[in-house]
Amino acid sequence: MNQMSMRELYTVEDEVRAEEITAKTLNWCASQCKDAEIRRLLEELAEQHQLQVAEIAKYFNNSGLTQ
Repeated sequence: MNQMSMRELYTVEDEVRAEEITAKTLNWCASQCKDAEIRRLLEELAEQHQLQVAEIAKYFNNSGLTQ
């Protein structure tokens, strides 16, 4: 199986970090929002970003590309 270069790993790490920050920011915005509908939408968007992080982590854990 092919291994990823350090540059590729750093790029993926940056993408994961960006997804995590986006999710946390959206959750924070939702917690500050007084409009229930907008709060719900922000929470859903945050959840999508959190699920994206989980999918990326699952892929790398199962792929063997990082060993």
